[in-house]
Amino acid sequence: MFTGIVEELGEVTAVEKLADASRFRLRGPLVTEGAKHGDSIAVNGVCLTVVEFGDGQFTADVMEETLKRSSLGALEVGSRVNLERPMAVGDRLGGHIVQGHVDGTGSILDRTPSENWEIVKVALPAHLSRYVVEKGSITVDGVSLTVVEAADDWFTISLIPTTLALTTLGIKQSGDPVNLEVDVIAKYVERLLGPNAQENVK
Repeated sequence: MFTGIVEELGEVTAVEKLADASRFRLRGPLVTEGAKHGDSIAVNGVCLTVVEFGDGQFTADVMEETLKRSSLGALEVGSRVNLERPMAVGDRLGGHIVQGHVDGTGSILDRTPSENWEIVKVALPAHLSRYVVEKGSITVDGVSLTVVEAADDWFTISLIPTTLALTTLGIKQSGDPVNLEVDVIAKYVERLLGPNAQENVK
Protein backbone atom coordinates (compact mmCIF):
# COMPACT_ATOMS: atom_id res chain seq x y z
CA MET A 1 0.00 0.00 0.00
CA PHE A 2 1.22 3.49 -0.86
CA THR A 3 0.17 7.07 -0.10
CA GLY A 4 0.91 8.79 -3.41
CA ILE A 5 3.61 10.98 -1.85
CA VAL A 6 6.51 10.61 -4.29
CA GLU A 7 9.85 10.11 -2.54
CA GLU A 8 12.24 10.37 -5.44
CA LEU A 9 12.49 11.34 -9.09
CA GLY A 10 14.24 8.33 -10.64
CA GLU A 11 15.47 7.42 -14.08
CA VAL A 12 15.23 4.40 -16.40
CA THR A 13 18.75 3.10 -17.08
CA ALA A 14 17.95 -0.02 -19.12
CA VAL A 15 14.98 -1.58 -20.90
CA GLU A 16 14.89 -5.20 -22.09
CA LYS A 17 11.94 -6.11 -24.29
CA LEU A 18 10.84 -9.72 -23.88
CA ALA A 19 8.24 -11.75 -25.79
CA ASP A 20 5.35 -10.88 -23.49
CA ALA A 21 6.96 -8.68 -20.86
CA SER A 22 9.67 -6.07 -20.25
CA ARG A 23 12.49 -5.82 -17.75
CA PHE A 24 13.36 -2.36 -16.49
CA ARG A 25 16.40 -1.18 -14.57
CA LEU A 26 15.83 2.05 -12.69
CA ARG A 27 18.03 4.41 -10.72
CA GLY A 28 16.68 5.42 -7.30
CA PRO A 29 19.29 5.66 -4.52
CA LEU A 30 16.73 6.68 -1.89
CA VAL A 31 14.07 4.03 -2.55
CA THR A 32 16.67 1.25 -2.86
CA GLU A 33 18.24 2.08 0.49
CA GLY A 34 17.69 -1.05 2.55
CA ALA A 35 15.84 -2.75 -0.32
CA LYS A 36 15.46 -6.52 -0.40
CA HIS A 37 14.57 -9.00 -3.12
CA GLY A 38 10.77 -9.12 -3.40
CA ASP A 39 10.16 -5.63 -2.02
CA SER A 40 7.60 -3.40 -3.72
CA ILE A 41 8.35 0.00 -5.25
CA ALA A 42 5.79 2.13 -7.08
CA VAL A 43 7.02 3.38 -10.46
CA ASN A 44 4.78 6.13 -11.87
CA GLY A 45 2.08 4.72 -9.63
CA VAL A 46 2.52 1.07 -10.68
CA CYS A 47 3.45 -1.37 -7.91
CA LEU A 48 6.47 -3.38 -9.11
CA THR A 49 8.53 -6.10 -7.42
CA VAL A 50 12.27 -5.69 -6.90
CA VAL A 51 14.08 -8.56 -8.66
CA GLU A 52 17.67 -7.32 -8.41
CA PHE A 53 19.23 -4.29 -6.73
CA GLY A 54 22.59 -2.64 -6.14
CA ASP A 55 24.51 0.60 -6.65
CA GLY A 56 21.37 2.65 -6.12
CA GLN A 57 19.47 0.84 -8.86
CA PHE A 58 16.87 -1.91 -9.04
CA THR A 59 15.43 -4.21 -11.67
CA ALA A 60 11.74 -5.08 -12.08
CA ASP A 61 9.90 -7.37 -14.47
CA VAL A 62 6.70 -5.95 -15.96
CA MET A 63 4.22 -8.48 -17.34
CA GLU A 64 2.03 -8.00 -20.38
CA GLU A 65 -1.08 -7.21 -18.34
CA THR A 66 0.68 -4.29 -16.64
CA LEU A 67 2.06 -3.00 -19.95
CA LYS A 68 -1.46 -3.02 -21.41
CA ARG A 69 -3.06 -1.18 -18.49
CA SER A 70 -0.38 1.42 -17.85
CA SER A 71 1.98 3.76 -19.66
CA LEU A 72 5.11 1.86 -18.58
CA GLY A 73 5.48 0.39 -22.06
CA ALA A 74 6.36 3.86 -23.35
CA LEU A 75 9.34 4.22 -21.00
CA GLU A 76 12.80 4.24 -22.54
CA VAL A 77 16.35 4.73 -21.33
CA GLY A 78 16.59 8.21 -19.83
CA SER A 79 12.87 8.50 -18.96
CA ARG A 80 12.25 10.12 -15.59
CA VAL A 81 9.90 8.29 -13.23
CA ASN A 82 8.18 8.90 -9.89
CA LEU A 83 9.30 6.44 -7.20
CA GLU A 84 7.73 5.58 -3.84
CA ARG A 85 8.32 2.84 -1.31
CA PRO A 86 5.33 1.20 0.41
CA MET A 87 3.84 2.84 3.47
CA ALA A 88 5.24 1.52 6.75
CA VAL A 89 2.81 0.57 9.52
CA GLY A 90 2.53 3.48 11.94
CA ASP A 91 3.51 6.14 9.38
CA ARG A 92 1.39 9.21 8.75
CA LEU A 93 -0.92 8.81 5.75
CA GLY A 94 0.21 11.93 3.91
CA GLY A 95 -1.77 11.38 0.70
CA HIS A 96 -4.60 8.86 0.37
CA ILE A 97 -4.89 5.07 0.15
CA VAL A 98 -3.09 4.03 -3.04
CA GLN A 99 -2.67 0.42 -4.11
CA GLY A 100 -0.33 0.85 -7.05
CA HIS A 101 -2.90 -0.92 -9.26
CA VAL A 102 -3.44 1.33 -12.27
CA ASP A 103 -7.05 1.60 -13.43
CA GLY A 104 -6.28 3.16 -16.80
CA THR A 105 -4.30 5.79 -18.62
CA GLY A 106 -5.08 9.36 -19.56
CA SER A 107 -3.07 12.06 -21.26
CA ILE A 108 -2.14 15.66 -20.58
CA LEU A 109 -4.55 17.92 -22.48
CA ASP A 110 -3.43 21.36 -21.40
CA ARG A 111 -1.27 23.23 -18.89
CA THR A 112 -2.14 26.66 -17.51
CA PRO A 113 0.71 28.18 -15.49
CA SER A 114 0.28 30.95 -12.94
CA GLU A 115 2.66 32.68 -10.57
CA ASN A 116 2.57 30.10 -7.77
CA TRP A 117 0.95 26.97 -9.20
CA GLU A 118 -0.11 25.31 -12.42
CA ILE A 119 -3.47 23.90 -13.50
CA VAL A 120 -3.18 20.71 -15.55
CA LYS A 121 -6.08 19.27 -17.55
CA VAL A 122 -6.05 15.50 -17.99
CA ALA A 123 -8.10 13.32 -20.35
CA LEU A 124 -10.27 10.83 -18.45
CA PRO A 125 -11.28 7.42 -19.85
CA ALA A 126 -15.06 6.92 -19.92
CA HIS A 127 -14.97 3.86 -17.64
CA LEU A 128 -13.32 5.88 -14.84
CA SER A 129 -15.47 9.00 -15.05
CA ARG A 130 -17.94 7.95 -12.35
CA TYR A 131 -15.15 7.60 -9.76
CA VAL A 132 -13.74 11.11 -10.21
CA VAL A 133 -15.42 13.93 -8.30
CA GLU A 134 -14.60 17.54 -7.53
CA LYS A 135 -12.39 17.76 -4.40
CA GLY A 136 -11.95 13.98 -4.44
CA SER A 137 -8.61 12.17 -4.60
CA ILE A 138 -6.92 10.70 -7.65
CA THR A 139 -3.45 9.35 -8.32
CA VAL A 140 -1.70 10.61 -11.47
CA ASP A 141 1.58 8.84 -12.27
CA GLY A 142 1.72 7.82 -8.64
CA VAL A 143 1.15 11.31 -7.23
CA SER A 144 -1.76 11.75 -4.80
CA LEU A 145 -3.72 14.81 -5.93
CA THR A 146 -7.01 16.61 -5.33
CA VAL A 147 -9.40 17.00 -8.26
CA VAL A 148 -10.22 20.66 -8.96
CA GLU A 149 -12.85 20.16 -11.68
CA ALA A 150 -14.38 16.94 -12.97
CA ALA A 151 -16.16 16.44 -16.30
CA ASP A 152 -17.24 13.32 -18.17
CA ASP A 153 -14.01 13.01 -20.14
CA TRP A 154 -11.49 15.21 -18.32
CA PHE A 155 -10.48 16.56 -14.93
CA THR A 156 -8.08 19.22 -13.68
CA ILE A 157 -5.49 19.20 -10.93
CA SER A 158 -3.59 22.07 -9.33
CA LEU A 159 0.15 21.54 -8.89
CA ILE A 160 2.19 23.41 -6.32
CA PRO A 161 5.87 24.28 -6.94
CA THR A 162 7.06 21.31 -4.86
CA THR A 163 5.09 18.83 -6.99
CA LEU A 164 6.30 20.50 -10.19
CA ALA A 165 9.93 20.32 -9.05
CA LEU A 166 10.03 16.86 -7.50
CA THR A 167 7.84 14.72 -9.80
CA THR A 168 7.49 13.97 -13.50
CA LEU A 169 4.33 16.11 -13.57
CA GLY A 170 6.60 19.12 -13.83
CA ILE A 171 8.03 17.94 -17.18
CA LYS A 172 5.06 16.21 -18.80
CA GLN A 173 3.89 17.90 -22.01
CA SER A 174 0.52 17.99 -23.78
CA GLY A 175 -0.14 14.58 -25.29
CA ASP A 176 2.04 12.69 -22.81
CA PRO A 177 0.38 9.64 -21.23
CA VAL A 178 -0.18 9.33 -17.48
CA ASN A 179 -1.23 6.45 -15.26
CA LEU A 180 -4.47 6.90 -13.31
CA GLU A 181 -5.63 5.17 -10.15
CA VAL A 182 -9.00 6.17 -8.75
CA ASP A 183 -10.07 5.94 -5.12
CA VAL A 184 -10.42 2.24 -4.24
CA ILE A 185 -13.05 3.05 -1.60
CA ALA A 186 -15.35 4.41 -4.32
CA LYS A 187 -15.01 1.15 -6.26
CA TYR A 188 -15.87 -0.94 -3.21
CA VAL A 189 -18.89 1.21 -2.41
CA GLU A 190 -20.12 0.87 -5.99
CA ARG A 191 -19.72 -2.91 -5.82
CA LEU A 192 -21.55 -3.18 -2.50
CA LEU A 193 -24.44 -0.95 -3.61
CA GLY A 194 -24.75 -2.54 -7.05
CA PRO A 195 -27.44 -4.94 -8.33
CA ASN A 196 -26.10 -7.74 -6.13
CA ALA A 197 -25.99 -5.66 -2.92
CA GLN A 198 -28.64 -7.73 -1.09
CA GLU A 199 -26.95 -10.92 -2.13
CA ASN A 200 -23.59 -9.67 -0.88
CA VAL A 201 -24.82 -8.97 2.65
CA LYS A 202 -26.50 -12.32 3.18
